[in-house]
Amino acid sequence: MQDAEYEECVDQLFNAIEDEIDELDADIDVDASAGILTIEFPDTSRVILSRQIVNHEVWVAARSGGYHLALDDDDWYCSTSSESLSLLLNRVFTEQLGVVVSVFNLR
Repeated sequence: MQDAEYEECVDQLFNAIEDEIDELDADIDVDASAGILTIEFPDTSRVILSRQIVNHEVWVAARSGGYHLALDDDDWYCSTSSESLSLLLNRVFTEQLGVVVSVFNLR
């Protein structure tokens, strides 16, 4: 994958994440700037997604840890937990919001 294709793919991914956050009935602030998507929860905890252009990964920082995801077969997978990005986001949002979150269905 070329860098431009990776950038376009991540732009679409971040837009899809923002759209799915809008589906939640929660007071969550989202800021997208400089290649980083910052999601702030009511308790001021954050989930931060950043693009890593050099290795074509998306990194997720959450209260429970840091995760590196790479694109494989049209989905993003974590190198340590083997979770898809959708499963990972549902899990960390559930942990940080304190209610079950299952809105993420990204591909």
